[in-house]
Amino acid sequence: MRLTEFWGRLEQAFGSAYARSLAADQSFAALDGRTINESIAQGVETVTIWRAVVSAYPDRVPARLR
Repeated sequence: MRLTEFWGRLEQAFGSAYARSLAADQSFAALDGRTINESIAQGVETVTIWRAVVSAYPDRVPARLR
């Protein structure tokens, strides 16, 4: 998944402002306690990051974005 597609999906699921806040502030166990921004900076594949987001927020992410 391209980075632009990742950000697009995150913004569709959470809205622009909250998506950026989530990326900076929320640590994910599936990402070894890293935030989205930290994971991207450390080279974690965006599809892996997206799966962590979907797993953490299954009711928030629409099925069409999974």
